[in-house]
Amino acid sequence: MTHRLDTRALISSHVAVIQTHRAEAEAEAEAKARWYGTETSGRRALSSLENVAYWIGMWAAQGAADTTVVALKHTAQLASTTKIISYPFSPSAEDSTLSLIDEILNTWGRLDVWVCISGFLGPPSITNTTPADLQKCFEANTFAPFFALKYAPPAMGKLCEKRNYPNADVKDIKYGSIVVVGSVASSYGGCWGPCYTMSSHAALGAVRSGVAVLKGTGVRINCISPGQIDVGVDLSSFDMRGMTAHLPPASMQSKESQRSTIGLERAGLPTEVARVAGFLASGFSSYITGADLVVDGGAS
Repeated sequence: MTHRLDTRALISSHVAVIQTHRAEAEAEAEAKARWYGTETSGRRALSSLENVAYWIGMWAAQGAADTTVVALKHTAQLASTTKIISYPFSPSAEDSTLSLIDEILNTWGRLDVWVCISGFLGPPSITNTTPADLQKCFEANTFAPFFALKYAPPAMGKLCEKRNYPNADVKDIKYGSIVVVGSVASSYGGCWGPCYTMSSHAALGAVRSGVAVLKGTGVRINCISPGQIDVGVDLSSFDMRGMTAHLPPASMQSKESQRSTIGLERAGLPTEVARVAGFLASGFSSYITGADLVVDGGAS
């Protein structure tokens, strides 16, 4: 029997923080100009925000440590005013979240976008699942969205004058976007074991509850639920208990199985998820909040 697997990668010690440094109208205008612009290095020229979202996807696919140097080089080529910073960070630690937000505000004076990408699969069967496993999955998969909902909006509501860094601008209205990268396991079972399904449902619950919590703040919160994403990781060292390794790549399924179970007949790419994050982070999605955007090629 072939099971459909959801595949995301683990970022347990790094966070990608996006600073948009522009009023939303200006960001939208630039994004439109770049989106319909010319090809750059074999792919569409990306706006600063979309470029950061692209590298968020690559971090999620390969792990932040190995990708940071390459990310900085490519970012410099495509958008000289965008900076990606590797930051030691525990997404399940409240103190770590608060310290990061304080450092962002002290350095740039504002926070516009917060993207949560962290998670564990957990064991594949309930027989092998212990209470400690369940707790670890909930900490990894749900604490980050909860802390984002609790602590990011007050920071996003902080207004500031134009500061002395590239591409800086005045922030004179309260706005922000929280993006939670979850899983199709947030909507149905069978992707993996009970730990993953239960904690993924809880992560989507944080997004749903955020609609009421964020009323009047100008901050939006949305979820991306990827399906099978091919991250190109070799399975030879994969930990089947799911507690230490990256999530399994799409190669766990055959091409024949992909063609029979996925509407688009293939696994997705990290960049295809990352561009959805760019959309939700930008003003193009200004009337979208509490949504769950499923990126699974029609598998569900």
